[in-house]
Amino acid sequence: MLYPLVAFHPWGHFFILIMSNVAKPIYRHFTKAELEREYSPSSCIPDIHVFLQEYAARSQVARQNCKVITGIQYGARADETLDFFPAASPNAPLEVFIHGGYWQALSKNESSFAAPDIVQNGVAFVALNYALAPKVNLDEIVRQCRAALAWLYQNADELGFDRQRIFISGSSAGAHLAAMVTATDWEREYALPNNLIKGCAAVSGVFDLEPIRFTYVNDPLQLDADAARRNSPLFLRPFVLTELIVCWGDNETSEFKRQSREFAAAWEAREVLEMRGYNHFNVILKLGDATMPLGQAVLRQIGADKREN
Repeated sequence: MLYPLVAFHPWGHFFILIMSNVAKPIYRHFTKAELEREYSPSSCIPDIHVFLQEYAARSQVARQNCKVITGIQYGARADETLDFFPAASPNAPLEVFIHGGYWQALSKNESSFAAPDIVQNGVAFVALNYALAPKVNLDEIVRQCRAALAWLYQNADELGFDRQRIFISGSSAGAHLAAMVTATDWEREYALPNNLIKGCAAVSGVFDLEPIRFTYVNDPLQLDADAARRNSPLFLRPFVLTELIVCWGDNETSEFKRQSREFAAAWEAREVLEMRGYNHFNVILKLGDATMPLGQAVLRQIGADKREN
C-alpha cells in the first residue's frame, strides 16, 4: 500500500509531497504522517489565520479599552516581559495567561483577548511573554515562566493585587507551561510558599512530550528523551493540591483529547470540559466569558462568580 509523505508548516499546515511505501508505526499505532497530523491542530480547521488575527485584534482592543501597564520587565532578558491589567479594586485576585504557539510563535501582544472579561469580574489579568524556540530551549522557557510567577508574587503590593490569590491558565503550549509552573517546587527553587498557585486552567494542552519528539514540532526544540520527560507535566505533580480545570474543544485531534483526559485523571482535575462546537484555537477565546462553560469554570475557580456586579 502507498502512503503519503507529508510536509508540515510550523503552525501545523500539511501538504502531500510524494508517495512512499514506507509507513511503520513510530509512536503507539501511528505512522509518522499520522502522528504529525495528530499533533497538527490546524488539521481540524480550514484556516488557522482567522483565529490568529482574532487573537491580535481582540488583544489590541483590550489594551485600548482597559487600563493596562505594558512591557513590565520580570527578568533581565528583553523578552522577559508582561502586560498587567489591574482590577478596578485593589487587593483583587490575579489571573495569569500563558499563550500557545508550540513554544515557537506568538507573544503577549496576541494574548490579552480575555482581559476585558476577566477584569470586569473584579480580577486582575496578566498576559505573559517568554522567549521562543529555537532562540532558547524548552528548559529555559519553563524557567522564564516560573521566574515570572515568582516576580509577580514578590511585587504584588506594588501592582495592587492579592498575592494569596494567584491563578494561572494557558492554551496549547501555554497549557503545558501553566502546568509546569503549577508543578514548581517554590520553596526549594525560590524560597516562596509551595501553594503560590491557587488554581490552574489548562486548555487544549500537550502534557506528555514524548510523541512531540517524533514530529516536526521538535525541529526547533531538539528535545531528547530526558528533556521530554522532565518537561512533561503528566509525570509531575503540584507540591500542594491545586484546583485544576482541563478543557478542550470537541473539534480537536484524538491525541490532543487523549492527552487532556490522561492529564486530568493524573492530576485529579476538579473540572473536565469538552466544549461542543469549538476547536483548538477558538475555545480559549471563552476563557473569561461568564456565559460559557470554560469561563464559568474559571470564574468559579477564582471565586469571581460570587462577586456582585
